[in-house]
Amino acid sequence: MTVYLALLRGINVSGQKKVPMTDLRAAFAAQSFSDVSTYIQTGNVWFRAEKADATAIERALEKSFGFPIPVLLLTQAEFKSIAAGNPFIGQASVDIANLHLTLLAGAPEPTAVKELATVEAGRERFVLKGRAVYLHCPDGYGRAKLNNNFLERKLGQPATTRNWKTVSALLSLAPA
Repeated sequence: MTVYLALLRGINVSGQKKVPMTDLRAAFAAQSFSDVSTYIQTGNVWFRAEKADATAIERALEKSFGFPIPVLLLTQAEFKSIAAGNPFIGQASVDIANLHLTLLAGAPEPTAVKELATVEAGRERFVLKGRAVYLHCPDGYGRAKLNNNFLERKLGQPATTRNWKTVSALLSLAPA
């Protein structure tokens, strides 16, 4: 059995698209996934399965909750590798409270990557590796130009963003 992490986009934000975690766990269990666990209300789900498909999960969640919920799916190994690849960790000038990870559904087109490299974002910095965008937003993510919606538009890929505190918690909660 493979351990997967499903990252849901856009639930339980500002009172919109409410999904209780008990119902979310039940919806995953109903898909014959085992060892289902969630972390905080924003849709971070660990589970085990022989095989998992983001599109099938999205269809099942829409059926359960009545609205579309984008899902980004990674294996535990992929998530650990992506987290370990953060180039900002350990830099003296970087406070981890200002680090974020945006995960893309797929690798962006090279032309989109080149265009993103030309964007002026003030003090914000980013590094794009495959489907991971590592962000350093020293003035806070709430005012960041390089936010999730901006990156989705520029890179042409569905995305979801987590702060580094959540990434670290997810790593510590990963099933053994």
